[in-house]
Order: sequence, then C-alpha cells, then structure tokens
Amino acid sequence: QVQLVESGGGLVQAGDSLRLSCAASGLTFDKYDMGWFRQAPGKGREFVVGIDWTGGVTYGADSVKGRFTISRDNAKNTLYLQMNSLRPEDTAVYYCAARWRWRSGLEAYNVWGQGTQVTVSS
Repeated sequence: QVQLVESGGGLVQAGDSLRLSCAASGLTFDKYDMGWFRQAPGKGREFVVGIDWTGGVTYGADSVKGRFTISRDNAKNTLYLQMNSLRPEDTAVYYCAARWRWRSGLEAYNVWGQGTQVTVSS
C-alpha cells in the first residue's frame, strides 16, 4: 500500500520556524519527484516547493523563496520542508505529494498524503 504521512505541523508565531516531514512507504521513493503543496482556508491547493528524484534540483513558488527549503533523504524514504520566517499567510494544510520521475507538470503528482496543519499567528 502506497502511503505518504506528513508530520511536524503546529501553531507558531510569525517569524518562527517549523520543519515538516513526509514519510513514504509502498513506493520506490528514489524514483519519484516529490513536492509540497498547501491549501489555505477557502482557497485552492497551491504548489509550494518541489525536488527531483535525485535531490539535485529544487524549485519553488516565489512566495516562499529564501524562506522555505525542501530536501530529501532517499535512504530514509523521507521528504522534509524547512520553513523559516513564517508569516500568517503561510497558514494552511500542507501536503506532500509524489510524481513518477519521468513525468512532468504539477498535474502529474498523483500520490498524496493526508496533510498536516500549519498555523502562524501574528
């Protein structure tokens, strides 16, 4: 059974940091690109940051550049999101997702976790 399980969310103050984790099972982790998405209340799900299957290429939304860092440990089948200088507008449910390495585009992410809530107070 393919499963992605996020953890590490919580309630923090503006300017604080959080580190999210996503544990993968049931898939060959090092053959998948991985990404973090988020969905704020009343809004659609949006892409945050992504990393290719080798861990050598990362890319992210302008709104988080310089603040959020994605990384992966293929030996541990785990994806991470280090979030620094958090802002109230970062409040959302954060999801990790997987995409087969030879596919492209955000719509190709087809394995999803259940999400973890991040709330940033002002």
